[in-house]
Amino acid sequence: MATVEKMPMLARGYEMLSEQLKALKAERPQIVDAIEEARAHGDLSENAEYHAAKERQGQIEASIADIEDKLSRAQVIDPRDLSGDRIVFGATVTLIDEDEKSVRYQIVGLAEADAKTGMISYNSPLGRALIGRKVGDEIEVTVPAGDRWYEVSNIEFI
Repeated sequence: MATVEKMPMLARGYEMLSEQLKALKAERPQIVDAIEEARAHGDLSENAEYHAAKERQGQIEASIADIEDKLSRAQVIDPRDLSGDRIVFGATVTLIDEDEKSVRYQIVGLAEADAKTGMISYNSPLGRALIGRKVGDEIEVTVPAGDRWYEVSNIEFI
């Protein structure tokens, strides 16, 4: 019997996906109208507007199905309910890199990851390397920019 794999995410990631779903569902009637209008122009075989509208409809429906799947499997985690001395999903981690610079990341779900804002996926190379570590641990990880070395200096659950 197959089991459904839960998808961990923070509350803000769940809200973000919910908003995207709402926006896509609001776009559905507009696409239907665009398809009807394009049909009225006659020959569908050479009707670029019709084909573009049908393609957009397919993209919207695929996105809706994907987001609904993620939301149905969501396991919303509040980092403030967590504690401990090891890095887990939802933890905010301060690292010291090889240049003695401090960098800060929060371990989040796939749907909410954005490295530019300090949100890294638990499934990313750095995220996988950090899970289970504690303050003082040193890690070396291969990222797209090359091999990087870090020392865990702080773990917070905020």
